[in-house]
Amino acid sequence: MKGSSLKRLVTRLLLLTVVMFGFGFALVPMYDVMCKAFGINGKTGGQYEGSQVSDPTRSVRVQFMSTNAADMVWDFYSKGDELEVNPGAVNQMIFVAHNPTNRPMSAQAIPSITPAEAAAYFHKTECFCFTQQVLQPGERIEMPVRFIVDRDLPESVKHLTLAYTLFDITARHPPVAHAAVQDVQGAR
Repeated sequence: MKGSSLKRLVTRLLLLTVVMFGFGFALVPMYDVMCKAFGINGKTGGQYEGSQVSDPTRSVRVQFMSTNAADMVWDFYSKGDELEVNPGAVNQMIFVAHNPTNRPMSAQAIPSITPAEAAAYFHKTECFCFTQQVLQPGERIEMPVRFIVDRDLPESVKHLTLAYTLFDITARHPPVAHAAVQDVQGAR
């Protein structure tokens, strides 16, 4: 390879590296824009700072959905399909997860609120999506979601959907089996 050809190749590779690095930084804002446009964000309104007095004159239907990512084999569902809630009141729904396999697994749930404009008015005060879930073979757990629909939710919004997608993260975050933990503790 001639010196000028090698220099062009190195220049192109460096330029490609810079472009890829810039694209990596652009992914977060692009993700936020896509989530907002399609209503697929899990970003709720954060900590509730409004009046914790419920509005009994108004009700909002909150629907619950749960799905598994393509590689997730757990049973995952909510105990109810929907709740009629009063804005400002604390509410709860229980989700159930069951590991039907013969091995320990780790999972993470990613939430989404629709319609997108309602996400800022939906406040989770307790949620299993904040932590990774580890289930042993055959283990079943109940996971509460406590939430408040803000009293400032626009009057035009009468129905919300809280959806969770459950992902298998075992490869990235391997769980420790109970027996292995006991063996390690017994060796001390």
